[in-house]
Amino acid sequence: MVTAAFLLGLGGLQPSKHCPAQGTPEGKPLAEDSEVPSETKRTKRPRPVEESRRSYLGRVLAKPMSHLGAPWLIRPEREEEERASESFKQLKLAEGMNVCDLGCGNGYWTLPMARDVGKDGKVYAVDIQREMLQKLRQRSSKYKLDNIEPVLGKVDDPNLPANKMDLVLMVDVYHEFSHPESMLWGIRRSLNSKGVVALLEYREEDPRVPIKPLHKMSKRQIMKEYGANGFKLVREYNKLPWQHLMFFARDDSPLEKIEPVPAQQVLKDLE
Repeated sequence: MVTAAFLLGLGGLQPSKHCPAQGTPEGKPLAEDSEVPSETKRTKRPRPVEESRRSYLGRVLAKPMSHLGAPWLIRPEREEEERASESFKQLKLAEGMNVCDLGCGNGYWTLPMARDVGKDGKVYAVDIQREMLQKLRQRSSKYKLDNIEPVLGKVDDPNLPANKMDLVLMVDVYHEFSHPESMLWGIRRSLNSKGVVALLEYREEDPRVPIKPLHKMSKRQIMKEYGANGFKLVREYNKLPWQHLMFFARDDSPLEKIEPVPAQQVLKDLE
């Protein structure tokens, strides 16, 4: 079991009263990088025209978690329940990487990500709730982290620069998107040629996972939705107690496509 240092993202860090997290004022969306190659130079996919949905490809969409529930995100028992530190290791972060914590909340994952990518890297911390970004700023301002950029996203746009991300992390948040096609378009556009999406979602296939059904996803459904939006599976980790951890790249990425291990086989292996 890890210490509370991981839960707060503080391993190897010291508090500071003078190093608040940097970012766009009040979560102002990022401007597109003028030096980034345009979408037309890669496999072109038109931006979706999408209204808010109640369902998508046979899946009923969940409502987003309110900022009032933020304390639940940093509950001490989360490590024991989900083995978050094990998931974190699978991200394989390195100094100098540009990464995104999409649906960052109050920064449970953002802070350790910032620690690991170092001063030459950057974490784009995206949330659609200003209150969540304010909570993130309050937590991150205590530590020597000047590589976090809070970004106020939209329900249909993560507001990320194009062709820049080495990794976009989404932890139990994708299933809440009201505009999944638009969000996946923006995420796909943000990835560099070898960039990946790291997707964590509670296993729908396992009734023992004590999460409401609307907040779970099956592997089959994940593959259906990501395949329909220009992604391919390139890696997965199937040893977590409650969650799928799947890594997707753009379908035009040089990374090799793999087939997922069937969920029932995963559950059998975990017994």
